[in-house]
Amino acid sequence: MKRALSRLYDKTMSWAGHRHAPRYLAGLSFAESSFFPIPPDVMLAPMALRRPDRAWRYAALATVASALGGVLGYFIGMFAYDLIQPFLHQRGYGPAFERVHEWFGRWGFWAVFLAGFTPVPYKIFTITAGVVVMPLAPFFIASLFGRGARFFLVAGLMVWGGERMERTLREYIDRVGWVVIVVAVAMFFILRS
Repeated sequence: MKRALSRLYDKTMSWAGHRHAPRYLAGLSFAESSFFPIPPDVMLAPMALRRPDRAWRYAALATVASALGGVLGYFIGMFAYDLIQPFLHQRGYGPAFERVHEWFGRWGFWAVFLAGFTPVPYKIFTITAGVVVMPLAPFFIASLFGRGARFFLVAGLMVWGGERMERTLREYIDRVGWVVIVVAVAMFFILRS
């Protein structure tokens, strides 16, 4: 169990070199913005490490796919919120959704922009934008800029770090991974209460 994250890291690095990896990245980026729980960074980072010459292309692909997936989340919120509301509450997203709803009343465009950049589950913001019927054009622009800032930062860090970053990640992935898991679980319970 101790080296489980190292094995997962090795597997992810091998997937990053797969010839269909860009398609998988696009699909993951699209799905994560509206319903899927795993962020695209877990695929973008190893892809940028493995192929730094294509890092910016991967970041752009993730950005556009994520913004388009956000539009799906928007329409889910606009047309199907009553159907998914029990699911959101069952998964523990209810309190976060209520908070986001309040933020939209105050900040609108900036709420979407910041959510696109932060590790907060972006789907909560895309669905909420549809529920409050935020104008679609500003929503899409905020998504492009917020998600783009995040994904280009991830790709840039991987290019900048290069082989040194990969060696360091490989050496410390288990420790860092378990810390991230503990922090994520703690944040889940803090946000849920």
